[in-house]
Parts: sequence; structure tokens; C-alpha cells
Amino acid sequence: MMIDTHCHVYESEIQNAEDIIGKAAKRDIHIILNGTDPASNREVLNLAGRYDNVHAALGYLYSFADDVTDDDISLLDEQLCGENVVAVGEIGLDYYITRENKDRQKELFDNMLDLAERHRLPVIVHSRKSIQDTFDMLKSHDVVGSLHCYQGSAEMAREFIKLGFYIGIAGPITYTNNKKIRRMASQVGISHMLVETDSPYLTPEERRGERNTPLNLKYITGKLSRELGIEESEVIEATARNARELFGI
Repeated sequence: MMIDTHCHVYESEIQNAEDIIGKAAKRDIHIILNGTDPASNREVLNLAGRYDNVHAALGYLYSFADDVTDDDISLLDEQLCGENVVAVGEIGLDYYITRENKDRQKELFDNMLDLAERHRLPVIVHSRKSIQDTFDMLKSHDVVGSLHCYQGSAEMAREFIKLGFYIGIAGPITYTNNKKIRRMASQVGISHMLVETDSPYLTPEERRGERNTPLNLKYITGKLSRELGIEESEVIEATARNARELFGI
């Protein structure tokens, strides 16, 4: 089994989503679909209820911070009780896109972390140009989870690991010029790593120019294998074990 711990394979993001999900199932690839707003969360729940290899992560991302209402929070609170829900995600902060609504982003993130605590679910966290605020807010809550498509240093990764977090490795590890991620991965090691595609985004170098899918997970596990100096089968086994332990798959 391979587990893609973060992707957006639903019709509003990628064409032929169900065909892709079916192909992933034939290759024994389980996927955690991540919602980002009420509409995508509904899509995720629908697919997770219909496919055995699909698991639901529901959340409101920073991009929804200016629009979220109390009713939206109440709706998500109810949806998180679903039997196919394994995480609160995708949630987090992004100061690269905009810092103008920084306070609203943090307020929404705090609400999401509160829900994760209440439902005793792990979180899947987006953090871009906001690593210190992300760390401080996670530290103030009783949550564990994953750092989606982690871009930080090995030193900071170890601090997140101390909080009970895993490090998500995605397509950028294959990019020729992205030596920082490969260096971080080699220093942190496989014991606290997850693999993900972030489909349909972040296509691995080998398939650049195409829409990404969970079928490309093999390029990420292959690159990790070479960087860590271990067999690819060991990467697949370890990251799947980590995902099962974290998300209860």
C-alpha cells in the first residue's frame, strides 16, 4: 500500500477525478482528499463515502478567511463527525499570497485547531512564509498532524516533530534546483515523513507540464529512496506506516 496524504482529486479541481481514483485503487494507492471550503468539503465527503481507497480531510484554508461565517464553522463541526473523516485539513497560514488579512487567517486557523481538539483528529497544515506563527499556534493547542509540503529547515522540522508532527514530502523534492528540501530530508530521516502529491498541483520533475495525480507518488518515493540511501520499498513501507498511525487508516 502507498498512501498519498494530501491531494485535491475532485471535479472542481481536476477533470476525470473518479477515473483517477479508480486507477489509484488498482495500484493499491490510498489517498486523503483535502477540502478547503464548504463546497470542496462536500465533494470530499461524497467521494470518501463511495471509494474504499479515499479518506476525507475537511477544513477551511486561509483563502476562505475573509468569507467564513459562524454557520460555516457549525457546518464543519457537524461534518467532522463523519465515519470517513480522518483529519482536519487543509488548514493553515499563507503570508506569501497576502499578509493584509493576517489576523483573520490566524483567527480561522485557531478555530480549525479548536475543532481538531474537540474531535480528537489530526490536522493537515499549510504554512507558507508563516513558519514561526504556524509553530507558535500549533504549540498552543493539543494537536498532532502533518506539515503539508514542508519547505522549512531540518532544525525547524525537528521542532515540529517534537510536537507530534510528521513532515510531508511532495513533488518539489524532485525539482533540480530544490536542494534545500533534499538536504532537509536527508537530515531528518524517514521515521517522521509522509509522502503526498498535492494533486493536481506540484507535479514531479519527471512529469512537468502535466496535471499531477496520485499515480505520480512513485517519483516522490523514488527520489526519497535515492536521497536517503535506502530501498524504495522501505520508503513506501515506512511512510505508509506513519500515515496509518497518524490518520488511523
